[in-house]
Amino acid sequence: MSKEMETGKMGARALARRAKEASFALAALPGDVRRRALKAVAKALKDREQEIKAANERDLEAARRDGLQAPALKRLQFDAAKLRDVCLGLEALAEMEDPVGREQMRTELAEGLVLSRVACPIGVIGVIFESRPDALVQIGGLCIRTGNAVLLKGGREALFTNRALFDALYAAGVQAGLPEGFAGLLTTREDVGEMLGLDADIDLLIPRGSGAFVRYIMDNSRIPVLGHSDGICHLYIDAACDAQMAARVVVDAKTQYPAACNAVETLLAHRDARDALLAAAAALRDAGVRLKGDARAQALLVPEGIACEAADEEDWKTEYLGNVLSIRVVDSLEEAIAHINRYGSHHTDGILTDDDAAAACFAARVDSAGVYRNCSTRFADGYRYGFGAEVGISTGKIHARGPVGIEGLCSYKYILTGHGDIVEDFAKGRRAFTHTKLRG
Repeated sequence: MSKEMETGKMGARALARRAKEASFALAALPGDVRRRALKAVAKALKDREQEIKAANERDLEAARRDGLQAPALKRLQFDAAKLRDVCLGLEALAEMEDPVGREQMRTELAEGLVLSRVACPIGVIGVIFESRPDALVQIGGLCIRTGNAVLLKGGREALFTNRALFDALYAAGVQAGLPEGFAGLLTTREDVGEMLGLDADIDLLIPRGSGAFVRYIMDNSRIPVLGHSDGICHLYIDAACDAQMAARVVVDAKTQYPAACNAVETLLAHRDARDALLAAAAALRDAGVRLKGDARAQALLVPEGIACEAADEEDWKTEYLGNVLSIRVVDSLEEAIAHINRYGSHHTDGILTDDDAAAACFAARVDSAGVYRNCSTRFADGYRYGFGAEVGISTGKIHARGPVGIEGLCSYKYILTGHGDIVEDFAKGRRAFTHTKLRG
């Protein structure tokens, strides 16, 4: 049995222990080794294209038999275009500045006593992701670049594709100089349950899936969890807004990929933004979106021939993940902000306005990881932000927020360099702190 296949068949506890040991060696590797490993993984994926394609066809065939819906089948498909994209992503990551060891701050505490803060890997990252095989490569690549060991658990629908991709990644990584055990593939539901109790070996969990699943992970593990439980995103059409722009942005935010967590779910409109709301609603209707609105939205849209069902309290709390959108008319910018902060998931929310003061107020008061002006919420993505890729989007405020790329997968440590310095000298007044900032 090949080394990579053996690694892919080990249980969660054994893989986590190996990953923990590997993480210490991985953190100390020169950046050039990790850079070469990323390029080697890209080459291995290209060399194994036919093997990966056959594995993906096997998964797709089983998914069709099981009645998997078209959007899920599209996510599951790993074709030549997706292979090209993940390889380009790996090569781009290889060219990015090495985040590990980067000095963030340097301070002279006293003459000859210098404190620096440097970026370092988190350690072992456990990632549980949906049935998108390309996510395995993106996540694996980000962890290699940041010197983190990684445990990967994909959806069962992508079992054979994930294994083929993992085998290529693992074999190429080890051959390029990464320590054995730097990555592990988990394949069963039981593995997930076991992972939750491995707080001695796993430093961070990143779950990607339904809101209920993410909350389950958060409630059942002592391991820190980074992620978001829902993607209830909003766009607010301000009174001062160009109607044509509103229609263009809203349609993209809803329909460009409705199943994404950054797709807009609720549209808020100022009572004086009648033309912009009508333009946006008509464009949404023409794009096949089912509209649900409050009484004021219905009173405006229905007489204009735009079908709009009645929305209720639950609609403001719903992540539709499809071609459904709720609409509410508000009396003021303040009311829109209050609605977003109450019902939103603190993911990504935007304002459509020509008013600089309204935009500034919105940006300051909306409590979300991403706050946008005059653009689609679909830009909330690590690749689009220039992070190379992302392991997920965090709606929390501690450590990392928004799309989590290479910087979000790094922590830091303090390094203090002296020349026989002792605290007693400062306590007795023989020496004094200067706290001179040298960097950062």
